[in-house]
Amino acid sequence: MSDFQRQEFRKIRVAAVQAESVFLDLDATTQLACQLIAQAATNGADLIAFPEAFIPTFPNWYESMGEGIIARELDKRLFLSSVEVPGEHIQAIAEACRRGSINAVVGINERMSGTTGTMHNTQVHITSEGVIAGKHQKYVATTGERQIHTPGKTGHYNSFKTEFGVVSGLICGENSNMLGAYAAAVNYPVVHVASWPSYFHPYFHMQHAILTATGGLAYSLKSFVINSVSRVSSAYIEAVAQNENELEFLLEQQRFKPGATVLDPSGKVIADGTGCAAPLLFADIDLADVIIPKMIIDSAGHYNRPEIFAPLFNGL
Repeated sequence: MSDFQRQEFRKIRVAAVQAESVFLDLDATTQLACQLIAQAATNGADLIAFPEAFIPTFPNWYESMGEGIIARELDKRLFLSSVEVPGEHIQAIAEACRRGSINAVVGINERMSGTTGTMHNTQVHITSEGVIAGKHQKYVATTGERQIHTPGKTGHYNSFKTEFGVVSGLICGENSNMLGAYAAAVNYPVVHVASWPSYFHPYFHMQHAILTATGGLAYSLKSFVINSVSRVSSAYIEAVAQNENELEFLLEQQRFKPGATVLDPSGKVIADGTGCAAPLLFADIDLADVIIPKMIIDSAGHYNRPEIFAPLFNGL
């Protein structure tokens, strides 16, 4: 008998996190993540998707307060509360996945063991058996992240196999990176996880950017897309707001309650948690719905000519 397993395109349930981190608290946010995994599993989810650097908190302060001594002190707290892979905190989350028999893509702020300042913006892929299948470190840090995050060292890898098919993932602005999308496409994901923070800079509307980027991504991958987002906590506002304008902006973001979304392979929103207080958004999807769109446009197969674009990369 061959070890080859024929893929079955079945119906699954996905869960997208739309919750606040416990601000810069590694133990408490890890515990919260385990609780959300258990809640998703109890509600029959096969996959849970977490926001960008959910554990212990994404360093969004550079979007509103800029660089300075307060920001640097927050950077220090972030480093001290960051996740090591392997390590006890990510292992606790993997164990929660095993108990719930649920796959996960978990956004963490990762620090390298034995260092005193090197950090990555990372998605960790965990199987329903509680195995850490791999990790994707953000290719290039975006805007203020460059103050603290080094470029990723995990190469183009951004996908892992589950019992229902391949799941890919990209972080925030990477979801509009055409080469990152192609790196996902060649693995034929049926679900793609896009991890996002709680807000962008005041002049840049995050929800519009999310749906613009991932609507196109879902359409080009011919995959379902889960957009998971963080929300702004009162502890975050207290630590970050330095004047009335910043305070009002952050309070506005908190009141808005940015929502997770799920998109179908045409880029259409099929679930939206905006304004909903629940920390999880659920959606039931039929994975067979990827087949006809993929047969029409397969950017990793018959609808591409990578060999004619190869000269663009000569000399790199």
